[in-house]
Amino acid sequence: MRIVLVGPPGAGKGTQAAYLAQNLEIPHISTGDLFRANISQGTPLGVQAKSYMDAGNLVPDEVTIGMAEDRLEQPDATGGFLLDGFPRNLKQAEALDVYLKAKGIVLDAVLDLEVPEDEVVKRIAGRRICRSNSAHVFHVEYKKPAAEGVCDTCGGELYQRDDDHEDTVRKRLEVYHSETEPIIDYYKAQDLVVTIPALGKVEEVTQRAMNALGRGES
Repeated sequence: MRIVLVGPPGAGKGTQAAYLAQNLEIPHISTGDLFRANISQGTPLGVQAKSYMDAGNLVPDEVTIGMAEDRLEQPDATGGFLLDGFPRNLKQAEALDVYLKAKGIVLDAVLDLEVPEDEVVKRIAGRRICRSNSAHVFHVEYKKPAAEGVCDTCGGELYQRDDDHEDTVRKRLEVYHSETEPIIDYYKAQDLVVTIPALGKVEEVTQRAMNALGRGES
């Protein structure tokens, strides 16, 4: 299957993408991984991206599009893929369409993870990260540590990242509404969008998505 996954920050896209890609046996292609791979490997596109990032500037769409197209050329993506974080605006969506059409490939679905805005703010603003190991993540309501401010796993200090503060989260949501949300209407016009309620346990959301794709348990 060939799928695009969209949704606001805090909707659980990364988590759902990993589970769905595993269940569907297709590669999970995220924008973050594309950037990290290209930069670490020193590819021409990675060098370009790093120069913009080092200068504190946004990476142009052309660079991101180029990275995505290169990744889709890899052998493991020939049988399907799940795109997470790309496309993030109309220009990227249109470029992806041009690329896929040239290859004779069609998308199967665009999964839109739907989460109320107040829940998004609560999820992100309540997150606490371990200073010793950023993989250790807690939440003031959903995953409380045994001792406040202390990581259960390694005893490190828990803190709130600057971009997890409520005012920053709301600004990120404004960017999502203005830049990324329009691609949902773009894909609705192609009858590709499937809206998935993303509240509830991770496995429940995954099952809803699998059912919507016709790959649920019988």
